[in-house]
Amino acid sequence: MNTTSVVFVPQGSITQIISYLHERNFALIPSLDTIIVRAFGWPQSGWVDIGVPSLSRGDFFYRLTHAKAAIVSVTLIPGQTTVQFFDHLAQTLNLSSEKLMEAYLQYAPYPEGLLFPETYHLPMGIKERHLAYYLVSLSEAQHEELSRKIFAEYNPRKWHRHLIVASIIEKEAASIEEMPLVSSVIYNRLKRDMKLQMDGTLNYGPFGNQKVTPERIRNDTSPYNTYKYAGLPPNPVATVSKDAIKAAIFPAQSDYLYFVRNKKGI
Repeated sequence: MNTTSVVFVPQGSITQIISYLHERNFALIPSLDTIIVRAFGWPQSGWVDIGVPSLSRGDFFYRLTHAKAAIVSVTLIPGQTTVQFFDHLAQTLNLSSEKLMEAYLQYAPYPEGLLFPETYHLPMGIKERHLAYYLVSLSEAQHEELSRKIFAEYNPRKWHRHLIVASIIEKEAASIEEMPLVSSVIYNRLKRDMKLQMDGTLNYGPFGNQKVTPERIRNDTSPYNTYKYAGLPPNPVATVSKDAIKAAIFPAQSDYLYFVRNKKGI
């Protein structure tokens, strides 16, 4: 059998697990292999260390039921960019950040704002493409679930716009309590066709932690420069928390067009 070196196994019955793997292009015969696996024991849930990309069917089933992968925990912090997170992942899991980003961009519907900030428990030995697919699939399911809880539907285009606003809120607000107020300023300026002129929009991609200087504002010609261009950036500028998403959907009621940062917040 050909396989990835680590395999994610969901919780469930043996029939459900074999069907899950079959749907993900493992060369299994659900009606037959469900019976065979029972002879080896119960498949472990979570990440399983298969070890080698090619092995016999018996060895595959044995490892599926006996071999746990070494797990490391990596936390994605709200407001971090995907570039920053992938650099950290690559160092922790001994991967190529460039290959990881390349694979991610093939699977993700947009380059930023998709991954949910949380602690991910990931296996040593996973490859870049497998990891990117897992992160994208997990995050897309979480976004759809949250959208359906709020709106009773999932409209990807509208949700993407909420994520753009949420990412700016994530960069500009100093606390969760400030988020709805920052959100109101964003929408009030958009309604009046005012440029947002917010530093946080320039903290995209590799510039996630870079201080925004007057020189940077003058020289950055990307559509993320809201000092030069009206409207929202084309994509989120960072990863966003559920609190920021909710603030983007439910802004405070205000007439404010500006906010000024001080030691106590806005």
